[in-house]
Amino acid sequence: MLVQIPDLLTPNEVALCRATLKAADWVDGKVTAGAQSSEAKTNLQVPENSPQGRQLGDVVLRALGRNPIFTAAALPLRVFPPLFNRYDTGMGFESHVDNAIRFVTGANVRVRTDISVTVFLTDLKDYDGGELIVEDTYGEQSVRFPAGHAVLYPATSLHRVAPITRGSRWASFFWVQSMIKDDGKRRELYDLDRAITETRIALGDKHHASVALTAVYHNLIRRWSEL
Repeated sequence: MLVQIPDLLTPNEVALCRATLKAADWVDGKVTAGAQSSEAKTNLQVPENSPQGRQLGDVVLRALGRNPIFTAAALPLRVFPPLFNRYDTGMGFESHVDNAIRFVTGANVRVRTDISVTVFLTDLKDYDGGELIVEDTYGEQSVRFPAGHAVLYPATSLHRVAPITRGSRWASFFWVQSMIKDDGKRRELYDLDRAITETRIALGDKHHASVALTAVYHNLIRRWSEL
């Protein structure tokens, strides 16, 4: 399931990220790649433990916490601390699958990467190329969203970043361990959540249909969740 989150970050938050990242140190992006994907990866990255990275990571996490689409689509249990990368002209990332487990630096915590997330930080007019291309059960989907928008997709998917042909593309990226491990079940719960929202708007919270659908939703989470 690929889900777009419009305006996850406000314009002020995007501006803060851009200004802070301009002053940050950048290193070879291969530092977070696995043995195989490092051969396919050409980009730059802010070190995981840098002060700028931690500051901006908190900005992204707060934005996730207030966003109902993220909560409904991801059903998050753990979120890997957000990282930040850039693709300059000629850089890209060939087809790969993300590592299944990520270790949080400086903490005794492991995150199973059920969902990959990219938050775009560059205006579309400022670069060409750089599409995130995700291969799922319905074929390839090409993603190129405005600054502040985010995309969620299964970390099990083959995906790539097309080479930049002009400018520079900056983004935050990270992974989510969901309470619902199976992507198909997450999709069903997300569709049910949207149906409940529409039913509540049309009929009201106290209508039998609203109450019954909400009960089904929460009982499915009880049955499928891994805590």
